[in-house]
Amino acid sequence: MTETHPIFWSFRRCPYAMRARLAVQSSGVQVELREILLKEKPEAFLQTSASATVPAVKDGDLILDESFDVMRWALGKSDPKGWLDMPQGWEAWIEECDGPFKAALDHTKYAVRYPDRDEAEEREKASVFLRKLETRLEGQTFLFGDRATLADMAILPFVRQFANTDRAWFDAQDWPNLIRWLDAFLDSAAFAGIMSKYKPWVPDQEPTLFPNQI
Repeated sequence: MTETHPIFWSFRRCPYAMRARLAVQSSGVQVELREILLKEKPEAFLQTSASATVPAVKDGDLILDESFDVMRWALGKSDPKGWLDMPQGWEAWIEECDGPFKAALDHTKYAVRYPDRDEAEEREKASVFLRKLETRLEGQTFLFGDRATLADMAILPFVRQFANTDRAWFDAQDWPNLIRWLDAFLDSAAFAGIMSKYKPWVPDQEPTLFPNQI
């Protein structure tokens, strides 16, 4: 009998999908990865994701289409690195990342879409959160000590996205701890492991398993 795996819809460059892939990879829970193009969303994907956004997971009758839910789903099955072991109050970091910071990030990265907003002001709004991260990382490798947690891996893809809007400007800012944290992530095996390129999924293709080694 052919083994079946949870279906995981993804788009390589999307930070929401990145954070979900990081958690799935860390958990070791194997899924069938289905890469899509956001401009050409397959009907099977649209039938899975009510929001029509990645990531989305279908595990039997369970359907998840919020990235943070996917992270907790994977780590709830297996958490060998203890990513869920975080101190009280960690949720506030995710809420600020996904709320005010992400809004300011979008207004900065896609400034042409928001002619009514001042790009410099939006970049400063985003920098408020980044300076909080800088202070938090003082004297420690990760947000809650010397090992990575869900919070680090949920936030880092968005810091990466912001930094890439103008890396020269980003590196010129007075946040050495933030730069060190981001660069260590970009050089990590974890990041390399989630950024392999896959052809867009088509019906009846041979399943692509992720992670491919557990």
